[in-house]
Amino acid sequence: MIPEQLRGDFELRWNRLQAALRENDMDACLLTDSVNIYYTTGKVYNGYFYLPAEGEPCFFVKRPTGYEGERVRYIRKPEEMADQLLAMGYAKPGRLMLEADELSYNDYLRLRAVFDPVAEGNASRMLRWARREKTPLEIELFRRSAKIHAEVYKEVPACFRKGMTDVEFQAEIELRMRRHGSIGLFRAYGSNMDIFMGSVLAGENAEAPSPFDFALGGAGVDASCPIGANGTVLRDGMAILVDMAGNYTPYITDMSRVFAVGKLPDEAYRAHEVALRVQEAVVAMARPGAACADLYAEALRVVNEAGLGTNFMGTKWQAKFVGHGIGLQINELPVLTPRSKETLLPNMVFALEPKFVLPGVGAVGVENSFLVTSDGVEKLTVFPEEIIQLK
Repeated sequence: MIPEQLRGDFELRWNRLQAALRENDMDACLLTDSVNIYYTTGKVYNGYFYLPAEGEPCFFVKRPTGYEGERVRYIRKPEEMADQLLAMGYAKPGRLMLEADELSYNDYLRLRAVFDPVAEGNASRMLRWARREKTPLEIELFRRSAKIHAEVYKEVPACFRKGMTDVEFQAEIELRMRRHGSIGLFRAYGSNMDIFMGSVLAGENAEAPSPFDFALGGAGVDASCPIGANGTVLRDGMAILVDMAGNYTPYITDMSRVFAVGKLPDEAYRAHEVALRVQEAVVAMARPGAACADLYAEALRVVNEAGLGTNFMGTKWQAKFVGHGIGLQINELPVLTPRSKETLLPNMVFALEPKFVLPGVGAVGVENSFLVTSDGVEKLTVFPEEIIQLK
């Protein structure tokens, strides 16, 4: 199932999960969510990944056909797994972790009935914690995404023409993204987190709050998906925040840049400079052991000293975070928020996004993806950070 050249990286992931299973006094976990299947196998298939606290994993596949391996078993329904495990010499798991946050209630009950464990745990939470620290292969894929992400942003000015709408502008960017190999799918953790390939916020639309848990909102083109571009005509004096996905590998880089139609008011350039100062201050503190709550507090200190607290991370609704983990999903751990109890760990990758919304002008600020190293952080998304003039 796992190519030999990648086996070492996946064994590292399995070992992390097995250590977490033992720490939680669990015998095994059973995964079926596509993100978790990909994380543990490098593929997306319809079926299950079974990992005991000790020993080798098993791969139960419904479809597609064509997978081979010593512990690959094809099944039609989950009830077949218990007997298959016994036939392969595995003990019945008395304490089992299931994806309580992703499974439907009926699926959860069905899987529980298959194994009839004496105790259960939440594998969803365990996977999110395990995925915080990236493996060497994951970091390599982040670097690839970041490089292509920057190449696409170089083409953004060529997407602009006078009189177009923000939706037309975004569609031109999306075309270039696809030409550069964008996977297209924008994965997010949790329910009610819909978005399409990223967000372009122009002018007053940047103030529109969204029900989704993203830093900024936007009204969207329809009430069924109230996020992002809404058909605003791009005009002079308007700031455009481009926050399109870096999904050129399965690992998503996050990067925002501001583009200007004509000259913006002086307050926009000042607020943008403050955002860059916030980034500088947080980066100076960020290293293994740094508390995420302290990083947020440092960002807020710079913002309040500049007198821009009422514009920070929104106006009508203000996001209470300034950064978030990224990976296979756009909203992984850690989260840079005052409520966080987490600290940075080596090989975490997070997006830092200090942004300001100015009524009548739009959003300014910056967002970059950072890798936590042994003594600080490394910026992965390298691209000019000043406000870029559109012609």
